[in-house]
Amino acid sequence: MSPTVPPPLQLSGLEPLLIAEDTLFVNVGERTNVTGSKAFARMILNGQFEEALAVARQQVENGAQVVDVNMDEAMLDSQAAMVKFLNLMASEPDIARVPVMVDSSKWSVIEAGLRCLQGKGIVNSISMKEGVDEFKRQARLVKRYGAAAVVMAFDEKGQADTFERKVEICERAYRILVDEVGFPPEDIIFDPNIFAIATGIEEHNNYAVDFINATRWIKQN
Repeated sequence: MSPTVPPPLQLSGLEPLLIAEDTLFVNVGERTNVTGSKAFARMILNGQFEEALAVARQQVENGAQVVDVNMDEAMLDSQAAMVKFLNLMASEPDIARVPVMVDSSKWSVIEAGLRCLQGKGIVNSISMKEGVDEFKRQARLVKRYGAAAVVMAFDEKGQADTFERKVEICERAYRILVDEVGFPPEDIIFDPNIFAIATGIEEHNNYAVDFINATRWIKQN
């Protein structure tokens, strides 16, 4: 009897993207992120959306398989900016062919973004930070919109900073999502938190090893 092969994560823009166990590195373009690119943030704050669109196009041309979009800026109407930019992206087939990662710390912005997606995108992110009930509510909505989700190793007590905490939170989140929400396992993308390394602070010495070991545990389980 041959072993059961888990189904791949199936994403899409105008074109499909399948991520299976034998898939190697997946390139997520992060330049369309106001928190990570000063140039992109300046364009968005100045209302230069057409110029900002060129940043997304350049990422796809340079090999990005997914484009992350984040509009979390204090001086910005994040929800309106997210909707406007995603709609502009959707009108450009050379950009819209790849899936979108809707990235925000505000659920209202994420949900507004999900309504704009043509294919199957990724939510970045959900966690148990605000409690299990809110986690399940958001997960059910992600499922209803037909998206995958990045799940942070974060619970009511805070971010997981040790191997044991990372495993504990990810396992708990998985069981809630799969057993209680009915979320497809292949649509769960765990982020076990990478913290600053080589800081010279003794309590940080194991951060890198804990991250690597937690990632290995997630893949094996």
